[in-house]
Amino acid sequence: MTVKIGILHPGEMGAAIAASVVASGQDVYWCAEGRSQATAERAKALGLTLLPSLQELCDTCDLLVSICPPHAAIDQARSVVACNFQGIYADFNAIAPSTAREIGHLLSTSGAGFVDGGIIGLPPVTSGTTWLYLSGSNAAKIGSFFEKGLFEVTILEDKIGQASGLKMCFAANSKGTAALHTAILGAAEAMGVRAQLETQWDIYKPGFTTKSHERIRQVARKAWRFSGEMKEIADTLEDNDMPREFFDAAAKVYERQGSFKDIVEEPGIEEILEEVRKNL
Repeated sequence: MTVKIGILHPGEMGAAIAASVVASGQDVYWCAEGRSQATAERAKALGLTLLPSLQELCDTCDLLVSICPPHAAIDQARSVVACNFQGIYADFNAIAPSTAREIGHLLSTSGAGFVDGGIIGLPPVTSGTTWLYLSGSNAAKIGSFFEKGLFEVTILEDKIGQASGLKMCFAANSKGTAALHTAILGAAEAMGVRAQLETQWDIYKPGFTTKSHERIRQVARKAWRFSGEMKEIADTLEDNDMPREFFDAAAKVYERQGSFKDIVEEPGIEEILEEVRKNL
């Protein structure tokens, strides 16, 4: 059975999701309204069908997949509700379980179905590198639409919030650690002991400094959206009786790197530390 699936929106990860849907034999659509030229080029390369407005996308599709920055997830859902969408809405954003439940409530009260999704990993170029977790009563129904692509698809229980909660806990370690190391190196640089600190790191664990620098540099270009993700992680911990303050601080570390948005090449570690320190 062919299903009409709309992607909101085909950025880097959204395009990877769209490619998996195409590989699974489904009809895939997107809306150009408010999107960049880079997004348009990705959609064209994948052969996605262009629709002129969100309303037409909602009227046409059986399933909508939301891929957007965490801070925009609720507004994106509200705009779909305003279009009276009656299909299934899948939120694959990096959001707290409480945010997922809020979005699910918005959709269900308007007559639509909902799927909670969590993506772990970068946009995949080979199989076995990126995982898509789905939860909710509609999860199994839509899981097959992604299984022939490069994502490793896992269906969790029917409980909304499990997929997003798993994503939050995983990102708390990977992206939270990068923010922690950035703050530590920034402080060490300010005190003039960074070189000695990095030497000591490598004495305890050879190669630690290089790996730390690599991770800090990798995330800098997306720091503008990771600040919102850190706040979602903070909400997740607080909702589960854990202290949130570290991730509120991590959000501030990423906010200070907002100038790196959309740069072509990864910035160097010196450039990142300078940016973090001057935005005190």
